[in-house]
Amino acid sequence: MDNLSVMSIRVDHRTDSAPKMQEILTKNGDIIIGRFGIHDPGEIDHGLITLNLRGDMQRIQRMADSLESLEGIKVNHMQV
Repeated sequence: MDNLSVMSIRVDHRTDSAPKMQEILTKNGDIIIGRFGIHDPGEIDHGLITLNLRGDMQRIQRMADSLESLEGIKVNHMQV
């Protein structure tokens, strides 16, 4: 059974890390059922993305690990 979960991704140094992060998200697009991204107008180079996910927990963890391996990316994941 697929699991429903929420992942938050803090992106520091957006101009450097965003392209690689986007590649990972695109590769896993079939498990992303919702995405919301914001940036703090007072913080030019930082952003926050929230993902609603439905998929196998091992695959979700692999995606989180891939994202965490990028410089300037912090990931939190919560299964609901």
